[in-house]
Amino acid sequence: MFESFIAHKLSWLSGEGPESNIVFSSRIRLARNISDFPFPSQATIIQNLKILSKIKSAYSDIKGLEDSIFVDMDTLSSLDKQFLLERHLISQEHTIDSKGKGLIVSRKEDISIMINEEDHIRLQTVTSGLDLKKCWTTLSDIDNELNNRVSYSFLADLGYLTSCPTNLGTAMRASCMLHLPALILTKRINKILELLARIFFTARGLFGEGTQAFGNFFQISNQVSLGLSEEEIIDNLIGVVKQVKDQELGARETLMKKYKVSLEDNVWRALGILKNCRLINSKEALSHLSILSLGCDLGIIKDIDILNYGQVKKIINSLFITVQPAHLQKIQGKSIKEEEERDFIRAALLRERLEETIE
Repeated sequence: MFESFIAHKLSWLSGEGPESNIVFSSRIRLARNISDFPFPSQATIIQNLKILSKIKSAYSDIKGLEDSIFVDMDTLSSLDKQFLLERHLISQEHTIDSKGKGLIVSRKEDISIMINEEDHIRLQTVTSGLDLKKCWTTLSDIDNELNNRVSYSFLADLGYLTSCPTNLGTAMRASCMLHLPALILTKRINKILELLARIFFTARGLFGEGTQAFGNFFQISNQVSLGLSEEEIIDNLIGVVKQVKDQELGARETLMKKYKVSLEDNVWRALGILKNCRLINSKEALSHLSILSLGCDLGIIKDIDILNYGQVKKIINSLFITVQPAHLQKIQGKSIKEEEERDFIRAALLRERLEETIE
C-alpha cells in the first residue's frame, strides 16, 4: 500500500487550480458521530471496534470511495503512521492509542475518512488551489450517502453532535493552505495572524493543530460552525483567504521594488545550498524550498521558461512532502534511526531532483 502512495503524486500539490501559486490547497473536513454510541474517548474498546466495523461495511459502494483502501491503524508501525501524517491523511491525534481506529483513503488520496479519532467519523476532501466549493460538492455527496447507511447524532437546535463543543452546528472545518514567504520576510505576518484571530479564524502550521509554520506555510480555517450554514462558512473563508493572498502579493511587490538584490541573493543562495548540500535537516530544507518557490514565482530563477514553470513547481511542491523523515525512510525501504543518515539521504534526494529540474 505505502509503495503505491510513494509512487503517487499528491493531487493537491499539483500547482494547478485557482490562485495555486499562493493557495496550495483547499480542504473541507466534517465531524460526525453515530447515534446510540458514546464518543470515542468515552467508549470502550469493544464499542469503538463496533463503530469501526459499521463504517467499514458501509463505505465501499459509495461513489468516490469504490476503490478506496481501508487501513486498520492498530496494525501500523509508528513509521507508517508518521508517513500518513506527513501526507495529511491523518491527524496527530489519530497516531495515538490506535486500537479501534481506522482510515479509509481514496486511490487519489483526495478523500479520506478517519474512524474513531476525536469523533467517530472525520470526513475529508482536499484539492489544489482555492477551490473550497469543489471540495464541498464532493464531500457533501459522500456525507449524504454515508448517512443513509449509518444514523448520525443530530439535534435540530444544535446540529451535529460532536466531541468538541466548538464543532457543533455544521461540524465543518474548512481550511486553505497558504504559502506566505513574503509576509514573513517583510515582517507583516503577525498583524495578519492577529486580525484572523479577532474575526474568529485560526492559522496553524504545515501539519495542523499544534505545529509550526515550517516552509512559511499556514493553514487558515474557520473557528465557528454553530449558527452558520456550510455555504456561509465557505464564503467567509474564501473572502478571508483572498484578502491574505492580496497581502502576500503586496508584500512580494514590496520585496521586488525595495529589496530586489537582497531577495535575489536569498533565492540563489537557497538554490545553491539545495543543489550542493551533503547534510540538511527537514526544517532547513523546507525553508530553502520555500524561498526557491518564491523565486520561481517572481521570475528570479531565469532558467525556467513559461513552458516548464508548471513542471518545476510540481517538483518543488512534491519535495515539501518527500523530504519529511518518514517519506525518506519509505523511499529507502527501511527504518533509519540516525538523524545524520536521514540528513544525508535528504540532501542526495534534493540534489537529484533539482539537478533534473533547474540547470
